[in-house]
Amino acid sequence: MDMEVLGQEQSSEQLDLEEISRKISFLDKWREIFSCHRLGTNNTTPQTHEGNHTSADENEDGTGLSQPKGQGHLPSSGLCSIPNPSIISSKLGGFPISLAMATKLRQILFGNTVHVFSYNWKKAYFRFHDPSSELAFTLEVGKGGARSIQMAVQGSIIKYLLFTRKGKDCNLGNLCEISKKEQEQALAAALAGILWAAGAAQKATICLVTEDIYVASTPDYSVDNFTERLQLFEFLEKEAAEKFIYDHLLCFRGEGSHGVILFLYSLIFSRTFERLQMDLDVTTTQLLQPNAGGFLCRQAILNMILTGRASPNVFNGCEEGKSQETLHGVLTRSDVGYLQWGKDASEDDRLSQVGSMLKTPKLPIWLCNINGNYSILFCTNRQLLSDWKMERLFDMYFYSGQPSQKKLVHLTIDTHSHHWERDQQEEKHGPRRRFSPVEMAIRTKWREATINWNGTVPFF
Repeated sequence: MDMEVLGQEQSSEQLDLEEISRKISFLDKWREIFSCHRLGTNNTTPQTHEGNHTSADENEDGTGLSQPKGQGHLPSSGLCSIPNPSIISSKLGGFPISLAMATKLRQILFGNTVHVFSYNWKKAYFRFHDPSSELAFTLEVGKGGARSIQMAVQGSIIKYLLFTRKGKDCNLGNLCEISKKEQEQALAAALAGILWAAGAAQKATICLVTEDIYVASTPDYSVDNFTERLQLFEFLEKEAAEKFIYDHLLCFRGEGSHGVILFLYSLIFSRTFERLQMDLDVTTTQLLQPNAGGFLCRQAILNMILTGRASPNVFNGCEEGKSQETLHGVLTRSDVGYLQWGKDASEDDRLSQVGSMLKTPKLPIWLCNINGNYSILFCTNRQLLSDWKMERLFDMYFYSGQPSQKKLVHLTIDTHSHHWERDQQEEKHGPRRRFSPVEMAIRTKWREATINWNGTVPFF
């Protein structure tokens, strides 16, 4: 009898353990489900202390304004489309962002502390095309305002691969044959070089996302569950900054990393708020401008990437505005230049004309703004802009960043063609629309140039 009771007790205990194990397994499954939903909200929606979710990406009016408290909604499964950012340990040695710093950051970007980045900004990062392909050295770029930053960084990537890295000849073949490791080295070098120049060649500041939250929501500051988790890392040597970026490159090139936003934050902190205030003028008090439900970069951001200084204008030096105010332009030649052409632009507006500092950079690489679309134009001959004889007849390459472009466009530029050759070229394009926008942008630099597309249909 005693043996039967003992056996029943042991059997009962075994059943209890099995039941507990089953329930733990059940809870783990639900934990995974809730983790997925939390992953989506952490990366796409700011959250107030009351738990209400506000998202610039999901507002019906698309203004980028966070919704009032109490008007949020539960995340849908689609919110899991942006993976979790690459999170580093809070013990890595940086210093955490403060409420004052986060507020200043929001103010200098948006002009207020209410706006947040849109979906296209949040999902933007630095991703190359496949290694050892025709476009191996180029970035895949998305839509929206982040695109202009990606293309500006592309110029610095080409600069590194063609002209500044050691042990490689500067030719197109080498560009197309780069490996994944070379892609990563090029991206780290480009980002570090830009940040170092923004820091006046004295200091670079790099922002990364950590596991801890350092800033809470206040009536004057809406959290986005991203900015509030930043740590800042300062470097007094360019090489040290480059190595740090390379070691943490996934924070900039990983899907869901918010890599472009992180780079923009790093750019601003490297430049410092004090320098930015001196760089800007009355025409530009914030770095982003609202556009069609999102935000576009103002010229000051692009100039900061190209020159290290957040000049709001593209002309040389300083000019006097209509109200006799001083307007700030570009003070020195940059390594990567800038060309722009728009069908509605007026040639009589001298303040909108690109000056020689940007038109004639130190290296033959240009970021092009053509009707508001950003692209890259470059030449593999380093001497192009330092020897006038080289500018008579030369080859250039054009990358639009459009998904439809599968290979570089090869252009041949003739700046000394005879007038009858130009007439033939004009007749070929018809009397009403003789030149493509790409040709018009090139002609802002080489006014009388004839452009041969070498078999490619001209872009319109």
